Amino acid sequence: SYESPVTFQAIVKLSPVEVKTGEEDENILFCERAKLYRYDASSNEVKERGVGPMKILQHRDTGWCRILMRREQVLKVCANHRITPSMELKPHDEKENTFVWTAIDFADRVAKVEKLYVKFKTKTIADQFYE
Repeated sequence: SYESPVTFQAIVKLSPVEVKTGEEDENILFCERAKLYRYDASSNEVKERGVGPMKILQHRDTGWCRILMRREQVLKVCANHRITPSMELKPHDEKENTFVWTAIDFADRVAKVEKLYVKFKTKTIADQFYE
């Protein structure tokens, strides 16, 4: 058996960094894996926005609820908007595990009105999201 006499020393020492997600003051009301789509009016088609955990979060102090979704692995925000009384969540015509709504979304750090579609794996999970 042969052991190499080469050893490696760290050139830079890294210290732990505290990462803030913006979710520290919120309670998770719902969290399930989903696929999110958005309607693109310019091309008149639905485009995939990402796959990952769809969360409904409620702020502990204000009681406001919002939808937050980050894409798996890269953790890029693909949905981030408040749930308002004027929002109307509708089941999609073709699929029983898909819902549609319109919201002012801040996923791209700019307020934009988006028509969003979310698809869950099963009807049971979709019904929990609806409740």
